[in-house]
Amino acid sequence: MSVVGEPDDELLARVFLTRVLEPGDEVGGRWVREFGVGEVVRRLAEGGQILPGVSGKRWQGLLARADTARPREDLAVARKSGVRFVCPGHPEWPGQLDDLGDARPLGLWVRGRAGLRMWALKSVAVVGARACTEYGAHMAATLAAGLAEQGWVVVSGGAYGVDGAAHRGALGAGGATVAVLACGVDRPYPRGHTQLIGRIAEQGLVIGELPPGDHPTPSRFILRNRVIAALTRGTVVVEAAHRSGSLVTARAAQRLGRHTMGVPGPATSGLSAGVHELLRGEAALVTDAADVVELVGDIGQLAPDRRGPVLPRDLLEPAARQVLDGLPGGRAARPEEIARRAQTTQEDAIARLYELRALGYVERHGDGWKLTRQAVMSVRGGPGPC
Repeated sequence: MSVVGEPDDELLARVFLTRVLEPGDEVGGRWVREFGVGEVVRRLAEGGQILPGVSGKRWQGLLARADTARPREDLAVARKSGVRFVCPGHPEWPGQLDDLGDARPLGLWVRGRAGLRMWALKSVAVVGARACTEYGAHMAATLAAGLAEQGWVVVSGGAYGVDGAAHRGALGAGGATVAVLACGVDRPYPRGHTQLIGRIAEQGLVIGELPPGDHPTPSRFILRNRVIAALTRGTVVVEAAHRSGSLVTARAAQRLGRHTMGVPGPATSGLSAGVHELLRGEAALVTDAADVVELVGDIGQLAPDRRGPVLPRDLLEPAARQVLDGLPGGRAARPEEIARRAQTTQEDAIARLYELRALGYVERHGDGWKLTRQAVMSVRGGPGPC
C-alpha cells in the first residue's frame, strides 16, 4: 500500500512504521535517519532491496508486518477514540525526545486535550514497584500531589503500585499528569486501571508509541521506560527491588543527563534495595516534593515553604471510598459480596480493591479481601495509612 507522494506522506509513513518496527529499534531509526522515512517505507511496502543491518530472515519478518500495515485505518480508528498522532517536526513534538538518537520514537499517539510539548517542559517522572508497600504508595501519592501543587506535570507508566499512586496523587491535587503506556492508548492496560487512565485522559494526557489496539509485552514495558526518562527533567524512584524496571528508567535518565532521584526506605525492605543502590551512585536523595523542585527547577527556584503531607485517604475518589465502606470490619469478604455491599459491579469493585491495596487500606486473604489494621483505625477516626 503506497503511503508516499501525498501531502501528509510523512505522517502516514511514520504511522505505517509504527506497525512494522518495534519501539526503540535503533537499526530502524538509523534507516530513517540515513535513507529518509519515505524510502524506508517504500522498500518495506514494495518488498524492495534489503536495508543494511538485518538478516534476510528478519527482513522477511518485517515485510510480513508491512503487508498488514494500514496507516489510514489506524488514523481513522485513533480519531474515533479522540487520539492524535504527533511526530518529529510537529509543533507539539517534545524536542527532548530527540536526545534518544536512533532510539527516538517514530511518533507518539496522544489522547487528551493538553499540549504535550508544553507539558513536557516542566515534568518529573515518579516511578517504582508495582507490588509496592503502603509506605511506597503513600510517598508516591504525596510526592505527586506536592509536585502538582507547584505546577509540575507528573509522568508515570499507568501501572499498579507506585505508578497508580503517583497519578492519583496528581489528580487528587487538581494537577496535571501523563501516563506513558506500553500498548495502544485506546486500550488501557492494566484493565484494572481503565477508569484511572480514563480520568488521566480527561484531566491530563495518555501517550504511547504503539498504534491503536496493539498489546503490551515485557520488552515493550522496558523500552517504554526510555520515553519516560527522556520526556522529563528528572526521574524519582520511590520503591524498587534490585531488578526492577524502574531502575531501567533511572539509568536511562542518567545516560541522558537528566536528574535521578531516590526516596530512601527501610534497610530491611527488599523493595528499597534498588533505590539504595541508586543512592550509593549518582542519584540524589529526596524525601518530598520540595527536594525534587530544588533539583529540577529553574535556577533560583528554591523549595516552597513546607506544609503538612497529603495523606492517601485524602485522595480517595468517592467510588473508592464506597468500596472501602463495603468491606466488613472483622473478616475477609469475596469481591462479589463487596460489590453488592458497595452497590457497584464486581469488575469495578476489583479494580478499586487493587487501588486500595496499593494505598495500604486492604489486603488479600485467599480469594477474599480484608481491611488492614491501619484502615480499621482510619474508618474509626484514627490515623490512616501514612
